Amino acid sequence: MGLVDLRSQKVRRSGQELVDHLNSFNLDLKFSAGVWFFAPGGGRFHDRYVPPMSMEEILEKAAKLKKYGLQALEAHYPNEINEDNIEMFKQYQADTGIRVLTVVPNLFFEAQFEFGSLSNPDPAVRRVAIERVKTTLQLNIELGTDFAIVWPGIDGFDNTFGQNHVVARDLFAEGLAEAMDAVPGVRIALEPKPYEPRSNILYGTTPQGILLAEKVEKMLGAEANRRLLDEGHALMTLNPEVGHVLMGYEDLGYALSLVLEYGRLAHTHWNSQPLGNYDQDKNVGVIAPEQAEAGLYVLKMHGYQGYFGIDINPERMPVERALINNMDCLRGMNERINNLDHARIVECVENPAKNRGMLEALLIRARYGDTGASFSEVE
Repeated sequence: MGLVDLRSQKVRRSGQELVDHLNSFNLDLKFSAGVWFFAPGGGRFHDRYVPPMSMEEILEKAAKLKKYGLQALEAHYPNEINEDNIEMFKQYQADTGIRVLTVVPNLFFEAQFEFGSLSNPDPAVRRVAIERVKTTLQLNIELGTDFAIVWPGIDGFDNTFGQNHVVARDLFAEGLAEAMDAVPGVRIALEPKPYEPRSNILYGTTPQGILLAEKVEKMLGAEANRRLLDEGHALMTLNPEVGHVLMGYEDLGYALSLVLEYGRLAHTHWNSQPLGNYDQDKNVGVIAPEQAEAGLYVLKMHGYQGYFGIDINPERMPVERALINNMDCLRGMNERINNLDHARIVECVENPAKNRGMLEALLIRARYGDTGASFSEVE
């Protein structure tokens, strides 16, 4: 597994240099999808709406979506991908050209993780979680993935009174560092989420995720890991999900730019979500398309070259239709931002006093057509 080089994300550009970059760089919309939503189960308030599917059936369905742009799959260990079916996934990659992008340790579902996984105060349970991360990292090597996503969904608290938050954060970070040193050279991408299923999840926002990344990297001691860090590579990275960012009342473009500033954006998960609220995993563009477009433009500004993971919950439509809709929506948004007047946008941002209202005017015309007064009439 080769480590994807993220160091160029940290390059600062402004003025004509940024204009030249925006005119020459186009996002490569490589799409991935999680196998978990191909046959979604029931929820807290309703039964499942589609019959369960075997992994073979899911992979067959995914293969038919390659012609629409699906290039990679994401799966959890051990419930979706494991030692018993890994050869099937290897053969699938060879037969279809659809790769496994990430194997994710499932640290949140089982009853043994009721009080947390890597931060669990019970040493025996915590040891199970650490060993699971180690095994997952080994599977990522075996399958040639780009990173291992870690979502601390069950690591957190419901009642803040008396909680030793520092110890919980230390335990979580130390567990990741131990696993990463045991299986060196594998990148981890944290997926922050502020709440649900816990009332508060550890490292749940973008800035907190960056703090965790820097904390873990300082703990790493394996020679191979230290060498990569000394070369400026990030080993602890982030996988922001649009819905999770907006659940935390963060601005998507700002959040993505913060991760890119530190060269830690390994992957992105796309859907749509109202500010706050429970995690809805709606299709891209259904809610707040302006946030998605602003986020895409930030990725373009920083030269993001990673995948665009579709992470949705298509309860009331076929998964094929949902995935095609999401890929088509992101393509349409990307085409629109590519066709913007980048020089004028940079001028508006860098000289706002001389361009009052003009950035908004540019976006109105890009989204709805030139239906009002021309620029010359109002300048």
